[in-house]
Amino acid sequence: MDTNLSTKDLRAFLALSQTRNFGQTALQLHTSQSALSALIARLEEQLGARLFDRTTRSVSLTDAGRAFAVHAASLLRQTQEAVQAIQDTLALRQGKVSVAALPSLAASLVPVLLARFHADHPQVRLSLIDTLSAHAFALVRDGKVDFALTAADPQQEDLVYEPLTQDHFVLLCAPEHPLARQRTPIALAQTLAYPHVSMSPTASVRQYVDEALGREDLRFAPAFEVDHIATIGALLSAGLGVGVLPETACQLIAHRGLVTRALSAPGIQRPLGLVRRKSPPLSPAAQALRALLVAHFSAPD
Repeated sequence: MDTNLSTKDLRAFLALSQTRNFGQTALQLHTSQSALSALIARLEEQLGARLFDRTTRSVSLTDAGRAFAVHAASLLRQTQEAVQAIQDTLALRQGKVSVAALPSLAASLVPVLLARFHADHPQVRLSLIDTLSAHAFALVRDGKVDFALTAADPQQEDLVYEPLTQDHFVLLCAPEHPLARQRTPIALAQTLAYPHVSMSPTASVRQYVDEALGREDLRFAPAFEVDHIATIGALLSAGLGVGVLPETACQLIAHRGLVTRALSAPGIQRPLGLVRRKSPPLSPAAQALRALLVAHFSAPD
């Protein structure tokens, strides 16, 4: 049986099943008795069963009507809940946003922006995954996150990359280090006269340094290669070398009291951007968080 029931049909049936009076129900529904009678007749035709026994003096539910009444209220409630869920989603009263971000961003800027978003939309659930760019692309493509904040443009047809800002690299060293006394920007090649503490070759931070030195036909041979920025901070603080890191990563070891110095031109710049799928479009909640991120990076310093 192919039926096409509307909420209007369900409301009319339920109202009549309660009042057992066409005139009273018509007034309640702000319609005429003839229109209500026609609606009930169409409903019975769709269902293939008489729902009400009618006499000149009374209206009563048939067995089929009583059976339908058990489910009609549930159908109406579920429809109303579905409509409310859509309205809540559009109004950001519910929903979920999952974000992947580079570890340096996930441990510095992103939590601040998530807290700002949560203050405005406390019912939206937030999820953050800290990961490197290659894995972040896979998470976006598989729909496991709504978007990712990365340092690389995937340049793949199914993904959209939106540039946000540039992350500038700086030199870090202990206050007692000779380079800490230099006030002018320092050439990257000049820093090679001292031991370096660096991320491992698989990290994008290291790859930007390798590429910059490669353009000058210089080979990078750090004294220490580690996987965590916190370890770099500890080694630099102990005076075991100098390091070159993006400014966002420097925030993670600011408590070490290290000296930062600008690199002379051309320096090293790491692009930061937002990666998302072309389709389906972002949910209202994800779109709102994306707008917050874009606004943050677009705002003047």
